[in-house]
Amino acid sequence: MQDIQSASPIQRQVYPLPQSKPLKVLGSFFSYLFHPLFISVYVAAYLIYFYPYAFARYDHKQKLLTLAFVFSITTFFPALTVFLLWRLKFASSIYLRTQKERIIPYVASITYFFWAFYVSRNMPGSPQIMTFFFLGTFLAASAALMANNYFKISMHAIGVGGAASFLILLGIVSGEPISLAIAVATIITGIVCTSRMLVSDHHPYEIYWGLVLGVLCQLVACYFIM
Repeated sequence: MQDIQSASPIQRQVYPLPQSKPLKVLGSFFSYLFHPLFISVYVAAYLIYFYPYAFARYDHKQKLLTLAFVFSITTFFPALTVFLLWRLKFASSIYLRTQKERIIPYVASITYFFWAFYVSRNMPGSPQIMTFFFLGTFLAASAALMANNYFKISMHAIGVGGAASFLILLGIVSGEPISLAIAVATIITGIVCTSRMLVSDHHPYEIYWGLVLGVLCQLVACYFIM
């Protein structure tokens, strides 16, 4: 039975999109493929292997180690935190379906993202754009924790919205021709947000606010770093 005290009247009035089994399967597939835990790795992989000049001085081993660092800090450790919370009975499942269950993972993610930002900022030879992105993710996790006090904001929307806005801002600031990457990221953002409306219990406004926070946090990061 749903905890009435943990949900506002607006949250309980969910208006799901028309659903069919194929749409739900596709929605679940894209929700897993572009899970918030993977977004930082996808962005880092693009910057390391496809974006011109940022990691041009790195050899293959250095690039691989950088990607491994990003994976360990932004994916492995947050996932391990959620798994331990589940096994220790602090969460009913790894899906973190309630606001209360998301508090500790948010706090842990804030710590991990700040660690990534700090290392990127202070490591010699680290591209400034990585510092820019990690500051944005740290701010987004912090904003999500505050928003979680009021409603169950969509972590998927924060992730894809932040990634798309980061690439748009990067293209504007750097002047590099990355329109294809921006187009792909924008399409992915639309697909993921639609998928969450299909297969999650989020109210649409929780997804819209996720997008807004993801964009705003990258804007703030760009202002201070670039």
